[in-house]
Amino acid sequence: MENKPRKAVYLLPNLFTTAGLFAGFYAIIAAMGGRFTVAAIAVIIALLLDGIDGRVARMTNTQSAFGAQYDSLADMVSFGLAPALVMYEWSLASMVDLGWQWARFGWLAAFFYTAMAAMRLARFNVQVDKVEKRYFLGLASPSAATLLVSFIWVCDDLGLKGTDNYLWLPSFFLTIFAGALMISPILYNSFKDGKKRDRIPFMSILKVVLVFVLVSIDPPKVFFIVFLLYSLSGPVQLLVRRVRKKKLLEDVGTQENSSDQE
Repeated sequence: MENKPRKAVYLLPNLFTTAGLFAGFYAIIAAMGGRFTVAAIAVIIALLLDGIDGRVARMTNTQSAFGAQYDSLADMVSFGLAPALVMYEWSLASMVDLGWQWARFGWLAAFFYTAMAAMRLARFNVQVDKVEKRYFLGLASPSAATLLVSFIWVCDDLGLKGTDNYLWLPSFFLTIFAGALMISPILYNSFKDGKKRDRIPFMSILKVVLVFVLVSIDPPKVFFIVFLLYSLSGPVQLLVRRVRKKKLLEDVGTQENSSDQE
């Protein structure tokens, strides 16, 4: 008999989901007030809470259909709407200074990111049982959101404003880049093995400690570098797989030609 998700609403995991939703909403409010570092940190807090709620639900055996849908809607706010609006308020809105035509590109880029996040979450919901647990199909929306807000955090930490020195240009392309990767068919490592464990491996604890050490060195730069490299890892691995496949086919063709000559 299959274990179907329970229909009851469980308090503990949904509290973490609500906290993540609050963090995403607060990021929007902070950006509207010009507090962009606070907005970036709020989205990153939402990222951390998003990683907790699912684990809490599994550990306490309180998964529910309501919780899954609620988590998806909260992710849309925290990782779809919030980063797009924060980026728009920080830099893309300044494109209006170049002319009303350019102003359209600014808010359309923010909308593109939001729409791609919505489609990424919808695709994940319908394909959650069809894709290997070890991989994400497309860049996960929390990673894309962190890529955007950590870029803002780095610039803000360096005293750079989104309206300075054509900074709207990298902001524009980064927003499009992150949005396109979310809906792409590129595989990303999820760092999950899909196995249920009663105990947490020692190496996992060591990795957590190392992450805290690295982040404490320079939080904005570390977050940006880590998530930029992770975002690029998918296309790079795809290219490597294609090169290897092409080389393998060439080797097979060479062997077949050698056999025919003999």
